[in-house]
Amino acid sequence: MKFKGYTKKQLIEVYKLMQLSRYLDEKQLILLKQGKGFFHIGASGHEACTIAAAHCLKPGYDYAYPYYRDQAFCLGFGMTSKEILLSFLAKEDDPNSSGRQMPQHYGHKDLNIVSQSSPTGTQYLQAVGASFAIQRDNSNSVVYVSSGDGTTSQGDFHEALNWASREKAPVIFHVENNGYAISVPLSEQTSGESIYSITSGYENLDRYTIDGTNYFESVLAFNKAIDRARKGKGPTVIESKVVRLLPHSSSDDHRKYRTEEEIDKDKLKDPIIIFEKACIKEKIIKKEEFDKIYKEIKNQVDQDAEWAELQENPNPVNSMKNIYSENDDSFKTPKNVGDKIVLVDAINHALEEELSYNKKMLVYGQDIAGGKGGVFTATRGLTDKFGKDRVFNSPLAESSIIGTAIGLSTLGYKPVIEIQFGDYIWTSMMQIRNEVATMRYRSNGDWTCPIVMRVPVGGYIHGSLCHSQSIEGYFTHLPGIKIAFPSNASDAKGLLKAACRMDDPILFLEHKGLYRQGFATSEEPDSEYLLEFGQAKIVQSGTDITIVTWGALVQKSIEAAKKTNISVEIIDLRTLNPLDFDTILQSIKKTNRLIVVHEDNLTNGFGAEIVSKISDVGFEFLDAPIKRVATKDSPIPYSQVLEDQILVQIDWIVDSINELGQY
Repeated sequence: MKFKGYTKKQLIEVYKLMQLSRYLDEKQLILLKQGKGFFHIGASGHEACTIAAAHCLKPGYDYAYPYYRDQAFCLGFGMTSKEILLSFLAKEDDPNSSGRQMPQHYGHKDLNIVSQSSPTGTQYLQAVGASFAIQRDNSNSVVYVSSGDGTTSQGDFHEALNWASREKAPVIFHVENNGYAISVPLSEQTSGESIYSITSGYENLDRYTIDGTNYFESVLAFNKAIDRARKGKGPTVIESKVVRLLPHSSSDDHRKYRTEEEIDKDKLKDPIIIFEKACIKEKIIKKEEFDKIYKEIKNQVDQDAEWAELQENPNPVNSMKNIYSENDDSFKTPKNVGDKIVLVDAINHALEEELSYNKKMLVYGQDIAGGKGGVFTATRGLTDKFGKDRVFNSPLAESSIIGTAIGLSTLGYKPVIEIQFGDYIWTSMMQIRNEVATMRYRSNGDWTCPIVMRVPVGGYIHGSLCHSQSIEGYFTHLPGIKIAFPSNASDAKGLLKAACRMDDPILFLEHKGLYRQGFATSEEPDSEYLLEFGQAKIVQSGTDITIVTWGALVQKSIEAAKKTNISVEIIDLRTLNPLDFDTILQSIKKTNRLIVVHEDNLTNGFGAEIVSKISDVGFEFLDAPIKRVATKDSPIPYSQVLEDQILVQIDWIVDSINELGQY
C-alpha cells in the first residue's frame, strides 16, 4: 500500500526525521536550562518543507547553504543527531566549526554543506557564485539556499535573484515564511505581504508559493524546481508558508509580541500533526506506531546527548589555528627584467600571465570586460584573449561581486575581482568582514575562499570625497585577510602574481595616482617573478631617521628626504598584512628615530598600529618621540587649494624630519 506514492517504510523514515529534529529542539533547550549550552535557534514548525527539500537533493553532489532554522534540512541531508549535539555543546568534533561558531550555523564538508555564518542574506550571493562554478564545470548539480522571510528585505537577496536569473543559474532559493523577522511581522517588512509578488519580474526565474507544513506538497515543488535547474532552465524561488512554534531563539520571548491566541493557532498547523493525521486517515500508519516512534527517537537523542557531553572540548592551544592558510606562501624565484613599464600595465600583464597559468582563474567586476578594460584600463585586452567566460562584467553591485566570488572559490575557482573604487567597497563590507575573513577560521579549515580583491584607492587625483579615499586602516583590523599595497610597477606585478597563487583572501590595493606616474615605473620582471608577502624594502638607506611608509607616500618621502641634510632611511612596507615588523625594528635600532608617513587619516590610521608596536617592543631604542605624518581627519575636497590642505604634502614630511633631527 502506498500514500502519495510513498510506501509505509518511506513515510516512517520521513516521520522519524521530523520527530528527530523536533526532539533535538526540545533536548537542546533542556540542556540549555541545565547550563550545558549557551544558545539555541529552533526549527520547530519548519520540518516538513526542509526535509522535503533535502530528500529531493543529492548530498555530496549538490551544494547546500542552509540558514539557522534548517536543522531538519541538515538531518535530511545526512547530518546526525550526534553531530547536531556536538555543535550545540561546542565540542572539538563539531563538524560545523569545531566549537568556533554558535549552534545552528551549519557546515559539513563531506555533505557539501558550505559553512554558514550569522548575517542572514549573505549566503544567497555565495550560493549563486557556487552555481556559476557548477555551470563552468558542466555539472548538473544544483545549489540549495534558504532563509527566513525577513531576509528578503536584504539587498543581497535581490542582487542574487537578479544575477542568477540573468545566467539561468541552477539555484533553488527557499524562503521559509513563518510571518516574523524575529519580532517584526511580515506586514511591517514586505510590500503587499507577499514574497511571491516581490520576486516577480525576473526573467528565467520560476516561483512557487506552497504550504510548507505539508511534506507532500513541498516535495512536488522542490522536485519540479530541481529538475528544472538540472536541465539548465534557471533558478526557482520557493516560498514555504510555515509556522514558528518556538520563540526566535533561546534569548527571545515571543509572548512579548505575539498573542496567546496567535501562538495556539499556529500549533494547529504543526507539520508533524498534519503528517500524522494524513497517514492515520489513509490507514497507512496507526497512532500507536507514531507514539512508539516518538519514544524511540526520544531515547536515541537522550543517549546521543549523554555521549556528546563526554566528548572532548576544543583544545585551547588551537584557538587561533586556521585564521590563515598553513601552506607555505613564500616565493623565491629569479627575476629577469625587461623594459620599463608603468604600474597599471604591470597589473595588466600580471593578470594575463596568471590567467594563462591557472585555467580556473576568473577576472570580473564592473566595466572590466571588452574594449573598456576597466575605468583605469587595467584589464584591457583580457576578454579578447581569454573569452567572456573568464573575463566578464558583473552587475553594478559590490556585494554581488564579493559574494559570488566567495561561492566560486569554495568550489575550486580563483576569482580575481575588481571593486572599481575603494570608495564604493562599503556595500560589500558584510561579505568581506563576516564571510571572506572568517570562512577558514569558522569552518576550522574545511572551507576556504582565497579570492583576490583588486581595489583602486587614494587621492591626489582631484577625486573629491568619493574618489580619493584611503581604506587600508579599516581592513588591517580584519584577521583572515592579507593586504598588499605596492608603490611601483615591479612590486605590483610580483605581489599580484603571488596573490593569485596564495591560499588566503587578498586585498590588493592599487593607488590610482601611481598608475601612470613616471616615478612608479620600473623594469618589468618576467613571468616567473613572484614577490613574497611580508617582505618590506629599504628603498633608501640612512643613519639618522627611519621613515616607514607605503603606497604613494613612498615617493613623497624620497622627495622630502632630498630637501634635508639629515640621513633618512626609507622603508616601503609593500604589504600591511603580514607586516614586516622586523625590518622596521632593525632600522630603528640603527637610527633611533621614527616617522610613520601614510595617506590615510591620522586618527586610527594603520600608522598608529606601527607606533604602538614600537612602543611595546622598541621603546628602548628610541632617542626621540615618534612622529606621524598623515592626512587630516577630514573628507577630501575637490578644489586643488583645499585638497592641498588635507592630503599629506612633501613639506609636511620635511618639517617632521627637521623637527626630529633636533633631538
